[in-house]
Order: sequence, then C-alpha cells, then structure tokens
Amino acid sequence: MKPPSMLLRRLTLVAIFLYLVSALPALSAHANPTPDGKTKLAIIGLDHDHVWGLLKDFSTEPNAELVAIADTHPALVDQAKTKVPASVKFYSDYLKMLDEVKPDGVIITTENDRHLEILRECAKRHIHYSTEKPMATSAADAREMERLANQAGIQVMVNYWNAWVAPTHELYHRVRAGDAGPVQKIIVQYGHQGPKEIGVSKYFADWLYDPVKNGGGAIMDFGCYGAEWAVWLKGRPTRVSASTQKLKVEQHNMVDDDATIVLDYPDGTVIIEASWDWPYSMGQVQVFGPKGSLLATRKDLFFRSTSDNTAKAGLEGERVALDPPKHETSNPISYFVDCIRNNKPIEDPLSMKLNVQVMEILDAARESARTGKQQELR
Repeated sequence: MKPPSMLLRRLTLVAIFLYLVSALPALSAHANPTPDGKTKLAIIGLDHDHVWGLLKDFSTEPNAELVAIADTHPALVDQAKTKVPASVKFYSDYLKMLDEVKPDGVIITTENDRHLEILRECAKRHIHYSTEKPMATSAADAREMERLANQAGIQVMVNYWNAWVAPTHELYHRVRAGDAGPVQKIIVQYGHQGPKEIGVSKYFADWLYDPVKNGGGAIMDFGCYGAEWAVWLKGRPTRVSASTQKLKVEQHNMVDDDATIVLDYPDGTVIIEASWDWPYSMGQVQVFGPKGSLLATRKDLFFRSTSDNTAKAGLEGERVALDPPKHETSNPISYFVDCIRNNKPIEDPLSMKLNVQVMEILDAARESARTGKQQELR
C-alpha cells in the first residue's frame, strides 16, 4: 500500500490535470477561437459612413458573428438596429462593451484622432483591431499604436477599399514580376467631388471637415491612398513635398480640399493627386517603367508595353483578364476573420509597418504644405 502522502500527491495532480483539460476551451476561445465556432466581432463608432458597407460584409462571412455595437448617436443606433440581427447588443460606452461582450476583434469606424485611444484599450484586453484608413492622425500616434499592439500580441489592420479588388492585386504581382521593368514613376489619382457634394451624412461630415479629428482634408482622406501605393510598390521615399488648396472658397472649410504630394526616390518619383474637387469619382494608379505601363482602376487593369501602337491599344493599353479575389481576400471582414482564426499576419498594404510609413509621409506632406519646403524623410 502506497504512503498516504504519495497517494494524495497523485490525486492532486490528477485533479489539476482534469481542471486544465476542462478549462482549456474557455481559456483559448477568446484569443484564438476554434474553427467550429464563430469569431466574435464588435463595432465601435457609427459616424463613419463606411460602416454601412461593412455591415453588408458581415452577411457574407459565415465565420463571423457581430455581437455588439458601441455608439453615442441615438439616430445612428436606431438606423443600425434595422440592419443587424436582433441578437446584437448596443452600448453607449465602448469600454463597457469590451468588458462585457469580450469580442475577439473590433472594427473601428470613428474619427481618425480616436484610433490610438481605442487601440490602447483593446491592447489591454488582447482584442484584435481593424480600423478604417488612415491609421491615425500623426506618425507619433501610429508608432505608439504599433508598439502597443506588438506588446499585446494583437493583430492590427488598416482598411483600404483598393485592397479588395482584383486589379490591385494583379498590378502588384505584375510589378513584382517586372512586367513594366524597374518602377520609375507612379501617378496616383484618388478622390471625388467632395464629401458635401456626394452627400455624406452630417455625422461623417462633422469630423471630415475638422482639422483635428480628421487630421486634414483631402490630403488625409485620399493622400493616404497615394502613400499606401507608394510604400507598397516602391518602398520608403527620401524626400516629400506638397501643396494644398481650398478651391471651394465659398464653403469656408477649415481643411484643404485639394492636395498634390510628390515623393522623391533615388531612382524615381511618385505623384499623388488627392482631391475633393474632381468632377467625378477618381480611384486609379498608373505605374511606369522602361518596359511599359500598368493602369489599375476599381474594375479594370490595363498594360501597355513600349511596343504597343496607340491606335491599336489606346492610351491605357490592352485590358488584362482578371480572376475574382478569393473569398477571404474579397472584403475586409472575411480577411480580418481569416487572419484571426488562422493566426495569419496582416499583410501589406494593410499592415501596421506599412501604415506607420504612410503616416510619416503624410506628416511630412502636411509640414511641406505649411512651410513651402521639401521635407527629408529620416
């Protein structure tokens, strides 16, 4: 017969083992949900009009469950309640929501200057984080967000619409394959007629035209796309120069509505034309090299080689056949959920590292526009 002390010790070890086995699913469910269970997501903010498109994306993602929304605007809450399942809980205090619902990830659709504040709270709770572009209102905020996220071990995604369309990915792969040769010039034209002109909601406009909450006007709203393309396709520039204008003088806006940013590289140039003054919506990037050019719009990709005859192919070149994106890369909700569930890193151009550099470019561009001097990027 075994001594009582040895028997007791073995019984204790068995009890601990059984407890850990029973507790393991609960301990791991929050940080890494099982493939059989849905990934719980919550939304913070309804005063960014992009949120309504994101709600539609939820309906196409079987592995995601929207569990809660936090917002302080009664009218927007009422509107959201008509578009989501009855099971979704609503909160006016997002901290209370995070603590009670314990989502696996959050979708941020608020003013740009709140991004750091909210990420800080998510990092404390080890909750994955996706925000609408741009990452922040300053490079300092973006770097702090990156530090906190890395320290907490959470995924962070910065959402751009151009990441979910086929022409974007095909252009990137063709540039990497050298179809146009070494990239010597990139021209990015993004924007529209203006937030007021296209009819954004009052709630969205209230902060889009605020130099603190938005960080600027068109230079932030659409300049970030140009910086995103530049870093993704060509890397970090050495110098930045920019000019901004307020062409809609009758509106008395506090922010710019037109911006031109020039990025210098040792072997090339990127020209970013960001505007709230286009006569129609613009969203295209054109890449030039010694072998030819690539032009990507929202729907199409064109390639024109140096041997193309203008009469044959047109100024844009010949249309490239495109395959639709796979489901998990076709919209931001599916991609975010796929990365959380499978512990995949957020890839460029949605990554923290790339978007910190985007904010460094925008900081330099705003300083150049303010001083009239070209800025060195260190």
